[in-house]
Amino acid sequence: MYCKQFDFCPNSECIMDKDERDYWHLRSIYNEKVPRFPPTNMVEPLTARNLFQLYVNTFIAANLAEACVFPLDVAKTRMQVDGEQAKKTGARMPRFRPTFSNMIKVEGLRSLYAGFSAMVTRNLIFNSLRVVLYDVFRRPFLYVNDRNEEILKIHWSLGCSFTAGCIAQALANPFDIVKVRMQTEGRRRQLGYEARVSNMVQSFVDIYRHGGLPSMWKGVGPSCMRACLMTTGDVGSYDISKRTFKRLLNLEDGLGLRFLSSMCAGFMASVLSTPADVIKSRMMNQPVDESGRNLYYKNSMECVKKLVSEEGALTLYKGLMPTWFRLGPFSVLFWLSVEQLRQWEGQVGF
Repeated sequence: MYCKQFDFCPNSECIMDKDERDYWHLRSIYNEKVPRFPPTNMVEPLTARNLFQLYVNTFIAANLAEACVFPLDVAKTRMQVDGEQAKKTGARMPRFRPTFSNMIKVEGLRSLYAGFSAMVTRNLIFNSLRVVLYDVFRRPFLYVNDRNEEILKIHWSLGCSFTAGCIAQALANPFDIVKVRMQTEGRRRQLGYEARVSNMVQSFVDIYRHGGLPSMWKGVGPSCMRACLMTTGDVGSYDISKRTFKRLLNLEDGLGLRFLSSMCAGFMASVLSTPADVIKSRMMNQPVDESGRNLYYKNSMECVKKLVSEEGALTLYKGLMPTWFRLGPFSVLFWLSVEQLRQWEGQVGF
């Protein structure tokens, strides 16, 4: 029932609601489209328990997924770093299969999990925190429509995931540096250089000894940019894809919907994050002088200019296929695990 005809509601459209006492109340039809803070119209409210459960669930799911796809991450990092050496020596640019085979043949199967301890520690900060922060940030922009569907606009989802990824990576950056260095130690030994580190603790000590506390955040710019783009492609895309497929394809919140959404998330995360990932690997792996100053690239912009001018623009997508082969299965395993854990705990889907 509309009340345009009433003098006290000019130039607007309202709906008359009748309560249990037969009283009529005016309600604007546009109220449901306005974000509110704190949010009260949620399918599942935000509580400290829910956030803690989500934090633990994402940590478990991230390590489970990493255990399956981590060798691809090592091979991707080695390809990105080997490309730098190949350009300087005139050697053939590395490809995924030869790189992967050479690691197994020369360094053994153990090399495929180089830096895994640093990855597990990083997951405790990065992967868990970015999902929890995204869930907190998106809450004010969620609303439930007349069909009891929880709605989130695309631009709010992308903005929230971008911010969450930046904050999480800024805190986890030291563990990222350790991971990259541990992953490239096998290559250094093949080239005849002295090994820098053999475990995570030694790597932290070595980084601090040669550059102090600021060196723990070397390459934080490209790292944060990569994390922002990857979180946007992974977390934000998963959320939006799931809502979109559920509405357009009339799918229930189950295995099929989660699988389809996580596949889209893995692809988007790979495409968006690979250029920043290449820059990050080059910045973090470059040697430093006695005072801790970078020897190859002064900053991220100089790194991009040298890569494009010396190796071509396509170098920014070096390792895209192994990145996709890694992030695709990672996203599927990660989100299916997170959703299943939430289901066992009696929570609604993410």
